[in-house]
Amino acid sequence: QVRLVESGGGSVQAGGSLRLSCTASVYAIRNGCMGWFRRTPGKEREGVAAISGADDREYENYADSVKGRFTISQDVAKNTVYLQMNSLKPEDTAMYFCGTAYGTHTSCIMFSHSIWRSAYWGQGTQVTVSS
Repeated sequence: QVRLVESGGGSVQAGGSLRLSCTASVYAIRNGCMGWFRRTPGKEREGVAAISGADDREYENYADSVKGRFTISQDVAKNTVYLQMNSLKPEDTAMYFCGTAYGTHTSCIMFSHSIWRSAYWGQGTQVTVSS
């Protein structure tokens, strides 16, 4: 069973930065797909950033709302995925979840429900951005 542990959430003022980390218990990221999703009260979990592949070729994608501000990266040796969040906005306030799923690169980075509905998830980390 895959276990994911997130860290790095917190409170920050608008314009600030945070870096989230997600460490997997097994080599989940070497051949699979890793992603960051977020959820706010009353809304469904939405894909924020995803990365698929390793070694010589990686594929990544971002939600339109975070493009140019967030960066996903991974350290395969440490089984860890990061989400660097810059220029944070109050609307980025949410519980952020790290997940891993199995599927094609495209289905992964396009946040396809067909694979992410069967994903393993961490417990989440809260990000609060004040104006």
